[in-house]
Amino acid sequence: MEPAVQQTFNQGNLRANAAYRAARRQVTIDPITRLEGHGKIDIYLDEQGDVARAYLQVPELRGFEVFSLGRPAEDMPQITSRICGVCPTAHHMASTKCLDDLYQVEPTSAGRKIRELVYNTFVLEDHALHFYVLGGPDFIVGPEAPPAERNIVGVIGKVGLDAGKRVITTRRRLRELIAYFGGKVVHPVLGLPGGVSKPLAPADLPGFRQLARDAVAFAEWTLQIFRDVVLKNPEYVELITADAFTHRTCYMGLVDEQNRVNFYDGKLRVVDCEGRELYQFTARQYREFVAEHVEPWSYMKFTFLRPRGWKDFVEGPDTSLYAVGPLARLNAADGLATPRAQAAYEEFYRTLGGKPVHHTLANHWARVIEMVYAAERIAELLDDPEITSPDVRRVPTATPREGMGVVEAPRGTLFHHYQTDERGLITMANMIVATGNNAARIAMSVERAAKALLRGVQDAAQIPEGLLNKVEMAFRAYDPCLGCATHTLPGHTPLRVRDFGTDRRLLAEQVQG
Repeated sequence: MEPAVQQTFNQGNLRANAAYRAARRQVTIDPITRLEGHGKIDIYLDEQGDVARAYLQVPELRGFEVFSLGRPAEDMPQITSRICGVCPTAHHMASTKCLDDLYQVEPTSAGRKIRELVYNTFVLEDHALHFYVLGGPDFIVGPEAPPAERNIVGVIGKVGLDAGKRVITTRRRLRELIAYFGGKVVHPVLGLPGGVSKPLAPADLPGFRQLARDAVAFAEWTLQIFRDVVLKNPEYVELITADAFTHRTCYMGLVDEQNRVNFYDGKLRVVDCEGRELYQFTARQYREFVAEHVEPWSYMKFTFLRPRGWKDFVEGPDTSLYAVGPLARLNAADGLATPRAQAAYEEFYRTLGGKPVHHTLANHWARVIEMVYAAERIAELLDDPEITSPDVRRVPTATPREGMGVVEAPRGTLFHHYQTDERGLITMANMIVATGNNAARIAMSVERAAKALLRGVQDAAQIPEGLLNKVEMAFRAYDPCLGCATHTLPGHTPLRVRDFGTDRRLLAEQVQG
């Protein structure tokens, strides 16, 4: 890296930053789009016009871990669901499971099944959001289409108005199931230590079973759209499998006793870049295997495998970096527990040359396969005779001290960890979210895409917007939530005061906090 770039990020040298802009050797994508949260990408070019370094920077900071302190533990499922309006159910469920452990209470069988029913409904609905609204436009409309068309309106223009209505209607109906149990879709009130707050009335079961059948059909229809639009387009297949979007890292995901994907419960399984199992551990053991690293250019923390130690942003057989999310879950598992999803899983690996698959953009395909699994699992749970049992909660009696919970958020593995005093007031809260688990790989993906796509640039201002969008596709495949990923001390953003002269030269700078 050139000295000026090193100073920019390691010492905050604004003059060097300005020099790069003046020489037209800096490219900034700000804001990055079609994700949850706020971020930007800074790309630095060398004298030949090639990329020297590229950084995904996350400037926002949210202090949920701090202002949870002193609050009653039973409030945490409601507090943490406010972290994100897109994935509130993930935080709500991870927090609820953490309370089970904190209060040392096992949910009733019916309560557990209702939780899993709601959670799979949420995963299906959230995956549909990403496929059709956030990530899908890059393929359905095209990565180099005008920005005004790369959105849900452009998608509807491609797939047709009736198809658009089907997407919107199905998501609405799925959200109604979540609201049935949780009172509302965003920030649901459902989970309690030992179970849930509401049973499923037998009279309402037929309508939900019809929804499940329709959901399975919707997921399979979405998978067929992916086959027709993406897999039958040689340019898209070449893009997915390109070195620009490929990393050899480890992978992590929740699995059941048969090592099959499970979103709600199980053990964490980690495989290396050859697909060999490295570790299996419970939520209670997460600190033995997961550690966090910080860099000066982002408020997002970077996780790594503690037994291997931090080895910087490198990949390969000895890497300590891992990925989570749809692709990682398929790589870490031995299969899926439902028939249609298992068939799609086998097609996935057969087409892409076997396990593990390291292509970042293959996350989109894996996400659709998980939609099929979630829909089938919803149908299975609604056919379970116990699903309408009124015995939905076991009241805890133990004195709380420490609890840990984990679920697979749509974006990947999500940990919640609380400690309390004897009154149940929070004394420590730690949340390692999916995007934090993916942070190191996302940073590598953005830089690799930039280096592969931007070569011999003479004037940064003349780079086609569609080419920069392909760089954004490197992070968009992970469906990142940057608001979720920045819960860190001190819980507030420092105040930075800068004094510039009339020639726009920085004269002085002061930072407080």
